[in-house]
Amino acid sequence: MTILWADDEIDLLKPHIMFLKAKGYEVVTACSGADALDMADRAPFDLVILDENMPGISGLETLSRLKLAHPQIPVIMITKSEEENIMDQAVGSKIADYLIKPVNPSQILLSIKKILHSDDLVTNRAADDYRREWPELSAAIGSAANLDDWMKLYRRLVYRQTDIAAAGSTNMDGMLAEQMLEADAGFTRFIHRNYEGWITRLIADPGDRSLPLMSPLVMRRKVFPLLDAGEKLFFVLVDNFRLDQWITVRPLLSRFFNIDDDSLYCSILPTATQYARNAIFSGLMPEAIERMFPELWVDEEAEESKNINESPLLATLFDRFRRRVKFSYHKLNDSAGADRLLRDLPSLAANDLNVVVINFIDMLSHARTESKMIRELASTDAAYRSLTESWFRHSATLDLLAAIASHGYKVVLTTDHGTVRVANPVKVIGDRNTNTNLRYKIGKSLNYNPRQVYEVRRPERLGLPRAGLASTYIFAGGRDFFAYPNNYNYYVQYYDGTFQHGGISLEEMLVPIVTLSPKQ
Repeated sequence: MTILWADDEIDLLKPHIMFLKAKGYEVVTACSGADALDMADRAPFDLVILDENMPGISGLETLSRLKLAHPQIPVIMITKSEEENIMDQAVGSKIADYLIKPVNPSQILLSIKKILHSDDLVTNRAADDYRREWPELSAAIGSAANLDDWMKLYRRLVYRQTDIAAAGSTNMDGMLAEQMLEADAGFTRFIHRNYEGWITRLIADPGDRSLPLMSPLVMRRKVFPLLDAGEKLFFVLVDNFRLDQWITVRPLLSRFFNIDDDSLYCSILPTATQYARNAIFSGLMPEAIERMFPELWVDEEAEESKNINESPLLATLFDRFRRRVKFSYHKLNDSAGADRLLRDLPSLAANDLNVVVINFIDMLSHARTESKMIRELASTDAAYRSLTESWFRHSATLDLLAAIASHGYKVVLTTDHGTVRVANPVKVIGDRNTNTNLRYKIGKSLNYNPRQVYEVRRPERLGLPRAGLASTYIFAGGRDFFAYPNNYNYYVQYYDGTFQHGGISLEEMLVPIVTLSPKQ
């Protein structure tokens, strides 16, 4: 790699230059800013080191001209001055680093490595860290005995996913993907063994603190205590929001909030809006909603939206607990809705609680299935995360959350369920009344291999309504999705690699629940 070093006292820097050459760098020298600009125009350089205090064209002026002509070249500025305005000018001109004299050769080398080799160093570190952790993760998959173990393991796997994706090509992606498949298979078996027991206990005694945090308990465990403490509160639910997506957008919110994101919770089955989200707002399992409030339950085959009664369901929750809570409810499907809520924010101050449901991620996952262009943009989990981050960074949602923080509100931010990228078709046959979801099916005469599904013949034991006298629920696990034998090849080709929800996987069931406290 070739470095251009411009300093009017370049002869005094021969020891530094010899040190860098011994480390494998080619160093070309210039005695003035004018010479440096001329040389940069005539030959390519990987890095420029500029002395700030040179006669003629100053270092700052040289920096400005260099960035205009060659914006891609990183620059290290070296100066004797510690004046803040000089630092501000240099940083504002997008220098890569800023060093104050006297500097020793090791300082220069460290700065060069940070700028020119950081990607390689990060890639190698991420790969080495994962290689060392792989045996531990494999052992944890085999030994996870309770939901807390699975949550800790899932956090570690997602951290490795995002770490390796950020590091670039490490040749570890395939290895990690296989480990995620192994983890999802183990988690599916764990749910088969334990889920019905949790729901039985939850129905019998929802106040049992030994129960895992699940959809019907979110309000009473995460929202009620904050209301009791007199907090100004927003409850924000982002549909289809996975842990890896939260980790991707987290830095954007850290400017405005102190973040407590140590918790995950377990979405109920099916991991679909009609069931999981309505359970959050009502504090009830779906069977209890249908039985107690039939006018608020929308059947699976109904044409209207399955989440049109969220506000009245929340009202029933407060009524059952004899809580006088003044709340507002807002559903945002686009930026215009977020802008309207942003304008109306001052008028919400009189409420104890303001609820916001954001549907963009859900629309993105469906669009990825239906749109060839979105499929290309979100062809992998890493690309899906990147698309989420780009939306969030440039959306009115971020402006809204920043404004909420500026008004002093605390925020509970969560989701109703996640999504999983499916890859393995499982054949199922059903009649015309069978629902269309690819990760769970409800029907009276379903034909399937019971070894490939989580079969529920008595739905009430899982807190689910019966769609008929002989209705059976079946759930896909891992990366499986249900496909019909008719037009099988077309069906498989169309849905393979799409993001779906409704079934059993770490990504769908273990989802973030975050408390955001505004920074003063």
